[in-house]
Amino acid sequence: MILNCLPVQRLSGTVRLPASKSYSIRAHIIAARGGKSRIKHASDCDDALAASETAAALKAFSMSKSRVFSVGESGTTLRFLLPLLPFHTTQAVVKGKGTLVGRPNAHLCASLRGQGMDIRGVGPKESVPIVFNGGSLRGGRVAIDGSLSSQFISSLLIALPALPNDSQVVLTGRELVSQDYIQMTIQILARAGIVIKRVSAREYRIKGGQRFKGLKDFVVPSDYGLAAFPMAAAVLLPSQVSLLGNFQDNLIQSDGHILEFLKAMGADFTKTTRAIKIKGPFDLKGGTFSLKDCPDLVPVMAVLALFAEGQTRLVGIRHARAKESDRISDLRAELLKVGARVIETSDSLTVKPRPRYRSGQLLDSHHDHRLAMAFTVLGLKIGCRVAGIESCRKSYPSFINDMKALGALS
Repeated sequence: MILNCLPVQRLSGTVRLPASKSYSIRAHIIAARGGKSRIKHASDCDDALAASETAAALKAFSMSKSRVFSVGESGTTLRFLLPLLPFHTTQAVVKGKGTLVGRPNAHLCASLRGQGMDIRGVGPKESVPIVFNGGSLRGGRVAIDGSLSSQFISSLLIALPALPNDSQVVLTGRELVSQDYIQMTIQILARAGIVIKRVSAREYRIKGGQRFKGLKDFVVPSDYGLAAFPMAAAVLLPSQVSLLGNFQDNLIQSDGHILEFLKAMGADFTKTTRAIKIKGPFDLKGGTFSLKDCPDLVPVMAVLALFAEGQTRLVGIRHARAKESDRISDLRAELLKVGARVIETSDSLTVKPRPRYRSGQLLDSHHDHRLAMAFTVLGLKIGCRVAGIESCRKSYPSFINDMKALGALS
């Protein structure tokens, strides 16, 4: 589906931000490990629903001979599920669809085979479908490459505490990415009574024989990564916008870096535990920003950079290539259509702003929800058409309605 996104003169109004996709998925899967949990205000996006359905399937059967799991397009759900399979079945096929097909799981599958699981995906990336033919986790020392995705590490931290013996997760690879997401997992595990000891950035120790006690009443916080899109729109346009939500600063969110990035670029806003209020626009300035721990912010930061004074460098983003799209090459290719000056390396994007951009261009989201939403923000400024806008359902089902409530996309 193509969204015709026309420039708007002003944004005003109040919307309620969606719940965190990342926290919702973790809460669903960890709740399925045992104990009593009531998850309040969980996200209703496609990925969170896939996690909820997977969690229900895990809770329904303690052990079976053969199972088929479908995780939709949720890479997080897929990776969290794989180490849990030996606890619930002796054989399984894990299926996915859409953008999940072709996404890499080789690092995780290799570590699981080293632990004793007979598991393999399709092709050198070991993508879906992934087949499990028995075996179990042994615990002890588990090595995992941490240079591509923190989800691999989080999945092990969720699975290993239930083993009878102690475990040690050792992270290999040249550079570690998305470390905040690992801390997010540890925080939710702690609420379920599970203790993970962080020895260093490359080593975690897990006592065996731990019992999952459930999350009790867990209120899912609002998602800063999704808040970034209406925030960016309000920063770029004349606006008076209130974004209501549940902002629990004691719960880490990697995408919370958007707050400091916006302030560093010259934007101003007020934030409480219940709302973010912005009165734009602002004269933005460029700079160098490391997105090593928050690769999901690459698309929206690139769009903001188009209208900043001076060049903007987004660095440490090599792992952004392994998302729903290649968020470096695909993003650059689309921005070139509007006349942007974007320089790509293997690990960075440099944006050099121009005084004017071409309007009315058809920008392909490559079925990537974050590209689709970032291009919509761009369209509110210069006008464009966005192909694949339906991909927003993956993380932010109410995105179009929320933008309409603020006076856009009428």
